[in-house]
Amino acid sequence: MKVALGCDHGGIVLKESVVNTLKSFGAEIVDFGTVSTESVNYPVFALNVAKAVASGDCEYGVLLCGTGIGMSIAANKVKGIRAAVVSDLFSAKATKEHNNANIITMGGRIISPEYAKLILTEFFEAKFQGGRHQNRINLISEIEDEYFK
Repeated sequence: MKVALGCDHGGIVLKESVVNTLKSFGAEIVDFGTVSTESVNYPVFALNVAKAVASGDCEYGVLLCGTGIGMSIAANKVKGIRAAVVSDLFSAKATKEHNNANIITMGGRIISPEYAKLILTEFFEAKFQGGRHQNRINLISEIEDEYFK
Protein backbone atom coordinates (compact mmCIF):
# COMPACT_ATOMS: atom_id res chain seq x y z
CA MET A 1 0.00 0.00 0.00
CA LYS A 2 1.32 3.42 -0.98
CA VAL A 3 0.15 6.38 1.12
CA ALA A 4 0.61 10.08 0.35
CA LEU A 5 1.24 12.17 3.46
CA GLY A 6 0.99 15.91 3.87
CA CYS A 7 0.84 18.24 6.83
CA ASP A 8 1.16 21.86 7.78
CA HIS A 9 2.58 23.48 10.88
CA GLY A 10 -0.60 22.72 12.86
CA GLY A 11 -0.44 19.02 12.06
CA ILE A 12 3.29 18.48 12.48
CA VAL A 13 2.73 17.30 16.06
CA LEU A 14 1.01 14.18 14.65
CA LYS A 15 3.44 13.46 11.85
CA GLU A 16 5.95 11.19 13.60
CA SER A 17 3.19 9.08 15.11
CA VAL A 18 1.40 8.83 11.76
CA VAL A 19 4.58 7.86 9.91
CA ASN A 20 5.42 5.17 12.47
CA THR A 21 1.88 3.80 12.38
CA LEU A 22 1.78 3.69 8.58
CA LYS A 23 5.15 1.95 8.51
CA SER A 24 3.83 -0.64 10.99
CA PHE A 25 1.11 -1.44 8.43
CA GLY A 26 3.83 -1.96 5.81
CA ALA A 27 2.88 1.18 3.92
CA GLU A 28 5.21 2.94 1.54
CA ILE A 29 4.96 6.64 2.40
CA VAL A 30 5.29 9.47 -0.08
CA ASP A 31 5.93 12.51 2.11
CA PHE A 32 4.87 15.84 0.64
CA GLY A 33 5.92 17.78 3.77
CA THR A 34 6.07 19.94 5.81
CA VAL A 35 8.93 19.26 8.20
CA SER A 36 8.70 22.02 10.82
CA THR A 37 6.38 24.22 12.85
CA GLU A 38 7.10 27.19 10.58
CA SER A 39 3.84 28.58 9.19
CA VAL A 40 2.99 27.26 5.71
CA ASN A 41 -0.03 27.32 3.41
CA TYR A 42 -1.94 24.06 3.88
CA PRO A 43 -3.71 24.05 0.47
CA VAL A 44 -0.36 23.39 -1.24
CA PHE A 45 0.16 20.19 0.73
CA ALA A 46 -3.47 19.11 0.41
CA LEU A 47 -3.34 19.56 -3.37
CA ASN A 48 -0.15 17.52 -3.75
CA VAL A 49 -1.56 14.64 -1.71
CA ALA A 50 -4.94 14.79 -3.49
CA LYS A 51 -3.27 14.75 -6.92
CA ALA A 52 -1.18 11.72 -5.92
CA VAL A 53 -4.30 9.84 -4.81
CA ALA A 54 -6.54 10.95 -7.70
CA SER A 55 -3.91 9.95 -10.26
CA GLY A 56 -3.50 6.51 -8.71
CA ASP A 57 0.13 7.09 -7.78
CA CYS A 58 -0.93 6.50 -4.16
CA GLU A 59 -3.80 4.37 -2.93
CA TYR A 60 -4.62 6.59 0.06
CA GLY A 61 -3.72 9.92 1.57
CA VAL A 62 -3.30 11.24 5.09
CA LEU A 63 -3.46 14.98 5.73
CA LEU A 64 -2.66 16.71 9.00
CA CYS A 65 -3.35 20.31 9.97
CA GLY A 66 -4.62 22.11 13.04
CA THR A 67 -8.17 20.78 12.79
CA GLY A 68 -8.16 18.62 9.65
CA ILE A 69 -10.89 20.84 8.22
CA GLY A 70 -8.88 23.11 5.93
CA MET A 71 -6.95 20.21 4.47
CA SER A 72 -10.16 18.29 3.74
CA ILE A 73 -11.78 21.28 2.07
CA ALA A 74 -8.76 21.81 -0.18
CA ALA A 75 -8.32 18.11 -1.01
CA ASN A 76 -12.00 17.69 -1.88
CA LYS A 77 -11.58 20.26 -4.68
CA VAL A 78 -9.80 17.53 -6.68
CA LYS A 79 -12.09 15.29 -8.72
CA GLY A 80 -12.23 11.76 -7.35
CA ILE A 81 -11.15 12.67 -3.84
CA ARG A 82 -13.25 11.78 -0.85
CA ALA A 83 -11.35 13.33 2.05
CA ALA A 84 -12.91 12.99 5.49
CA VAL A 85 -12.06 14.82 8.70
CA VAL A 86 -11.83 12.24 11.45
CA SER A 87 -11.41 12.78 15.18
CA ASP A 88 -13.09 9.67 16.59
CA LEU A 89 -12.89 5.92 16.04
CA PHE A 90 -16.44 5.39 14.79
CA SER A 91 -16.03 8.02 12.05
CA ALA A 92 -12.67 6.55 11.02
CA LYS A 93 -14.27 3.17 10.41
CA ALA A 94 -17.55 4.47 8.95
CA THR A 95 -15.93 6.81 6.43
CA LYS A 96 -14.12 3.86 4.87
CA GLU A 97 -17.04 1.43 5.10
CA HIS A 98 -19.74 3.83 3.88
CA ASN A 99 -17.99 6.65 1.99
CA ASN A 100 -14.99 4.76 0.61
CA ALA A 101 -12.87 7.73 1.70
CA ASN A 102 -9.48 7.77 0.04
CA ILE A 103 -7.97 10.51 2.21
CA ILE A 104 -8.25 10.88 5.95
CA THR A 105 -7.53 14.21 7.62
CA MET A 106 -6.81 14.81 11.28
CA GLY A 107 -6.12 17.82 13.47
CA GLY A 108 -3.04 18.19 15.63
CA ARG A 109 -4.92 20.67 17.80
CA ILE A 110 -7.82 18.25 18.22
CA ILE A 111 -6.33 14.80 18.85
CA SER A 112 -3.18 13.39 20.42
CA PRO A 113 -0.49 11.47 18.55
CA GLU A 114 -1.54 8.33 20.45
CA TYR A 115 -5.16 8.74 19.40
CA ALA A 116 -4.09 9.34 15.79
CA LYS A 117 -2.62 5.81 15.82
CA LEU A 118 -5.97 4.37 16.87
CA ILE A 119 -7.82 6.36 14.22
CA LEU A 120 -5.45 5.21 11.49
CA THR A 121 -5.83 1.60 12.60
CA GLU A 122 -9.64 1.83 12.42
CA PHE A 123 -9.48 3.49 9.01
CA PHE A 124 -6.97 1.15 7.39
CA GLU A 125 -8.51 -2.03 8.83
CA ALA A 126 -12.02 -1.10 7.64
CA LYS A 127 -13.26 -2.25 4.24
CA PHE A 128 -15.67 -0.46 1.91
CA GLN A 129 -19.04 -2.22 2.13
CA GLY A 130 -20.25 -1.46 -1.39
CA GLY A 131 -23.92 -2.14 -2.12
CA ARG A 132 -26.16 0.81 -1.27
CA HIS A 133 -23.02 2.75 -0.32
CA GLN A 134 -21.64 2.33 -3.85
CA ASN A 135 -24.84 3.81 -5.21
CA ARG A 136 -24.20 6.89 -3.08
CA ILE A 137 -20.58 7.13 -4.21
CA ASN A 138 -21.88 7.00 -7.78
CA LEU A 139 -24.15 9.95 -7.02
CA ILE A 140 -21.18 11.88 -5.67
CA SER A 141 -19.30 11.09 -8.89
CA GLU A 142 -22.23 12.41 -10.91
CA ILE A 143 -22.07 15.68 -8.97
CA GLU A 144 -18.35 15.90 -9.72
CA ASP A 145 -18.95 15.22 -13.41
CA GLU A 146 -21.46 18.06 -13.57
CA TYR A 147 -19.66 20.70 -11.51
CA PHE A 148 -15.94 19.93 -11.89
CA LYS A 149 -15.37 21.42 -15.32
